[in-house]
Amino acid sequence: ICYVPQTENVFPSLTVEENLEMGAFIRKDNYKSRMKEVYGIFPHLEERRRDRAGKLSGGQRQMVAIGRALMLEPKVLLLDEPSASLAPRLVQLIFEKIHEINRSGVAILMVEQNTREALKLAHRAYVLTMGRNRFHDTGEALLNNKEVGKLYLGG
Repeated sequence: ICYVPQTENVFPSLTVEENLEMGAFIRKDNYKSRMKEVYGIFPHLEERRRDRAGKLSGGQRQMVAIGRALMLEPKVLLLDEPSASLAPRLVQLIFEKIHEINRSGVAILMVEQNTREALKLAHRAYVLTMGRNRFHDTGEALLNNKEVGKLYLGG
């Protein structure tokens, strides 16, 4: 199980590559091939591998944080607000990458305010209000639920 926090999720003074290597710190075996896989998911990171993570955009930092977690080859990836503070065009890219990671066999447990995008990806979804489960069903069913639509999806 690997956790990607919402903010402060990279080592800003380290390069992109050093951040990814930190993800392999406790599992050094075969880390170069895992890094290659991460660069396959996030090709832009390979181009920026020698850049300091603190100089990257919010979306790029999010990719580094997710990539670092993937270096451990988790069975479950916990994501805390992966689209928080991202430019709209990067939100879609991050969700596409999350979907790609999930299709590769990694289970995703995500807390996300962007309800519509999260429900599009979700096999199973829970909508919490004040810490209590208000709705639960498949993502598709909740997207089509009129009450969920009215309360959380803008109509």
